[in-house]
Amino acid sequence: MHKKQFLNQSEKVFISYPVYKNVSFKTGVVKTNLSLKEKAQNWLKYSLNDPLVKILAKNSNLTKIQLETLLIDVLAENIADKNLKYDEKAKIRILAVSRGAFNRSLRQARHNVTQSIYTILLLGYLGVLEEISLEPYLEAANKLKEYIDTQRELIKKRPEEEQIKTIKRLHEELKISLEELSSPRKMSKRL
Repeated sequence: MHKKQFLNQSEKVFISYPVYKNVSFKTGVVKTNLSLKEKAQNWLKYSLNDPLVKILAKNSNLTKIQLETLLIDVLAENIADKNLKYDEKAKIRILAVSRGAFNRSLRQARHNVTQSIYTILLLGYLGVLEEISLEPYLEAANKLKEYIDTQRELIKKRPEEEQIKTIKRLHEELKISLEELSSPRKMSKRL
């Protein structure tokens, strides 16, 4: 997501829009004189430090390294506007690694994503999801969609003060919702 700053330093609000469908992140300040590696690393650092990304990543099945590797694999070519080889992608990592280490992390990340999807499918097949109140999770997903949609609208034009307040409010609501839902006790109360 590109992020543009609209307020002074003490009141930063970043408006984001996707680089790749609806799953990507791109750094806030894009300078044309930066190298591909610098652009990608700025994008990664900024994205991985986003408070919502931190909450979601902490409660996912991916390590920080696996998430970084997966993001590079899926999105780096969009920044480069060309196909990249795996050894080039490995050099983009915040701490550069060999192609073999990059591929190993990528394989682990893909495996963890696949396992997460199969876990949901298994629980659905066994009827467990029918017994769990998914309402709070669906509500958080809807807030996340509203947040992304609002950001997409705001990026098209210079937002007004009220719109900036709305995006801040949505961001805070999302943070609170995601933090509350991350507690294992919340899940046990719903079973």
